Amino acid sequence: MNDALSLHRCAWPGADPLYVAYHDEEWGVPERDSQALFGKLILDGFQAGLSWITILRKREAFRRAFSNFDPKILADLTEEDVERLAADPSIVRSRAKIRAAGANARAYLRMAEAGEDFSAFLWAFVAHEPVQNPWRDPGPAPAQTPVSEAMSKALKARGFSFCGPVIVYAFMQAVGMVNDHAPHCFRYHELGGITPS
Repeated sequence: MNDALSLHRCAWPGADPLYVAYHDEEWGVPERDSQALFGKLILDGFQAGLSWITILRKREAFRRAFSNFDPKILADLTEEDVERLAADPSIVRSRAKIRAAGANARAYLRMAEAGEDFSAFLWAFVAHEPVQNPWRDPGPAPAQTPVSEAMSKALKARGFSFCGPVIVYAFMQAVGMVNDHAPHCFRYHELGGITPS
């Protein structure tokens, strides 16, 4: 691997080692596993109103508290579970977001029972291939796109919540449906981006 100190990367991780590792190893890597995608969508829902680094620092605690985002377990969340989780300082203690995790698990299971694969459903919005976004200007990528709006609407129609178009676009970036690494970033090229001429 390249010397981490000499690499050009996106500016957003700053110097935080956890954030840099997430950027270098995870963000933008295509994820095709349905349950992994479900867990990431839940985490992105918890991010609403917060920074991603806050969620990243609590990610292992979330995995423990939410049974590694197993939808079959989360679907059975009771109000007693909600109160227990809302008292856990190692996670984000939003009752609305905790309840949404249970509701989203039930929506996920309904899709599976209807023969609708969660991964195939999501990836269909980008024709099953990562979109290589060559953002030319130095500013950030957009906060949402028509595709994230369509995905958000389709998820909500299936009973998901905390999945607005901004949350969904952040999710799409994280799971590699779009390559939004900056064109000067070493990961942009590793993940298939071609420098615009």
